[in-house]
Amino acid sequence: MAVTLAELIILGLLVDWLLRRVSCPGLVGMLAVGVLCGPFALGLMDQQMLAISGDLRQIALIVILLRAGLQLSRTQLNRIGGRALLLAFLPACAEILAITLVAPPLLGLSQADSLLLGTVVAAVSPAVVVPLMLRFLEEQRGTAKAIPSLVLAAASVDDVFVIVLFGVAMNLVLGGSLAETDTAQIVTRLATVPVAIVFGIAIGVGLGWLLHCFFLAANPRATKRVLVMLGLSILLLRLQDLVADMLPFAALLSIMTAGFFLLERDEDMAHEISAKLGKIWILAEILLFTMVGAQVDPTVAWNCGVGGALVIAGGLAARGLITLACLIGSPLNRGERAVVVVSYMPKATVQAAIGGLPLLAMIEAEQDPSSGHTILAVAVLSIILTAAPGAWAINLLGRRFLTVDESQ
Repeated sequence: MAVTLAELIILGLLVDWLLRRVSCPGLVGMLAVGVLCGPFALGLMDQQMLAISGDLRQIALIVILLRAGLQLSRTQLNRIGGRALLLAFLPACAEILAITLVAPPLLGLSQADSLLLGTVVAAVSPAVVVPLMLRFLEEQRGTAKAIPSLVLAAASVDDVFVIVLFGVAMNLVLGGSLAETDTAQIVTRLATVPVAIVFGIAIGVGLGWLLHCFFLAANPRATKRVLVMLGLSILLLRLQDLVADMLPFAALLSIMTAGFFLLERDEDMAHEISAKLGKIWILAEILLFTMVGAQVDPTVAWNCGVGGALVIAGGLAARGLITLACLIGSPLNRGERAVVVVSYMPKATVQAAIGGLPLLAMIEAEQDPSSGHTILAVAVLSIILTAAPGAWAINLLGRRFLTVDESQ
């Protein structure tokens, strides 16, 4: 496993350097390295490395969410609050609805399975979007109109929202068709969405307050503060699974909120922790994107053919149109709106994590797994079609249309 880790680090750093020289985000090359070295291509990765890939991706995701929270100031959120809420919910709902409508004729899925597919595909990838927005923040690019902060806040809640909807859809499909499911039961499950978000924010505020008090009392070095935050964040994700039936809460949102609370209470401390996380991210980024790439099976994606590509395109078109509608009346010009639209396109981390869950659940429930295979194929295809091109488009349009704020 150590040899595989060394190879991924060297190759990841190499492609990152090469692609940055041509103004392309390095994560595009890291995804390609993961695909080529993964079990579905050259098979160069050690099986032990693949066995812990889920844990590695989770830790990397925690790093970027903590960094995102530590970069979101209250002033910026006050400027974008209402619009961020619109962007957090409406585009995702539009994409899910579009996929639910077009998947039955194009892929032969039932309405319930199409809804499940929509919740798998609709989630924005924080692994792709957040690092790029953080880079724009560091460069003060687009900050005059709080564009990176708008995307960070909305995309993070969008991700949590869609994941919760995925859990609801899984229950509906495994329990029978939508027509056979009791209406009250559907309403009850949907009610967990705002509950999970509210409790996620509340728990994040509580965690941030405890961390701030502890850091002031114990005064550990910044490196130890980072380790404490990473450890507690991992435990928080575990707690989310343990209490899901009793107290649904969005742990990923809690993690980001804790970082935001620390920034509000002690800006110097938050910036110091963020700087340390930025160094950890150099390694975490390589592991995250190579491991995501290793999950991609091009053959599975190919099997869903043109129909799968059209379903993805239909969902993205609906998301893009509603995103533009949410920006009506905003001070953003056409180029800046284009940046926001493409920022909600990439799919990667969530699809790699949950794309195969419907298939496994159907097999365990002794249901016909054919629709599960189709859902997995479209999820993989969405990564191939949107992750690298989306990252490239965000980087290109961001540098072209987002102006650097010289006043800061």
